[in-house]
Amino acid sequence: MSFNPDNRQLGWIKIALFALCLLPAIRLLWAAYTGDFGANPVEFVQRWTGTWTFNLLLITLCVTPLRAITQMHWLTRLRRMLGLFCFFYATLHFLSFIGFDHDFVIDDIAKDIFKRPFVTVGFAAFLLLIPLAATSSNWAIRQLGGRKWQELHRSIYLISILATVHYFWLVKATALLWPLAYSVAVALLLGWRIRERKRKAIPVPQFQGVKPLKFFKQKPD
Repeated sequence: MSFNPDNRQLGWIKIALFALCLLPAIRLLWAAYTGDFGANPVEFVQRWTGTWTFNLLLITLCVTPLRAITQMHWLTRLRRMLGLFCFFYATLHFLSFIGFDHDFVIDDIAKDIFKRPFVTVGFAAFLLLIPLAATSSNWAIRQLGGRKWQELHRSIYLISILATVHYFWLVKATALLWPLAYSVAVALLLGWRIRERKRKAIPVPQFQGVKPLKFFKQKPD
């Protein structure tokens, strides 16, 4: 028997999830207050925000398979919050890059984006996240229409691939374990969707004895 919370219980679940998603940001604030950033504060902030962006991206992608497997359809009502927190940490990650590395100088940021491929890929993933966050409200869904909104939000699959490439390109060859683990997770989540799409595809009906239509250049006698 699956768990189906009522509105009050779902409200408490959302509050708990909101608090959990805030914990990485609170950890950053605590590190800033205590100076507990380690030997390289810039690297700590960039790595921390990047990791939690990817974590929340994966958790968001997990919602649909979990709902299908457990039949707990209310899980989809948590997906918007997870996606917005993913964008929140991606924004912190981007701000830490342009702030610490380039002091918010536009020319330096632009040169770095075009010069270093892993920065280009990460920047592309961040740009693709912006319309998803901007159209996450019920009003945006009504304005776009369900089908267009769904097609737009399928870009999260491309974003997950770009994030994987960005992570692989970022780390040294001796530290590929975590990027490999994240890439396996992305492959499993995307593979599940491809399999489900094929399974639900409606086969073209075959009719016995039906002949194909013939077209003539001139009207037959």
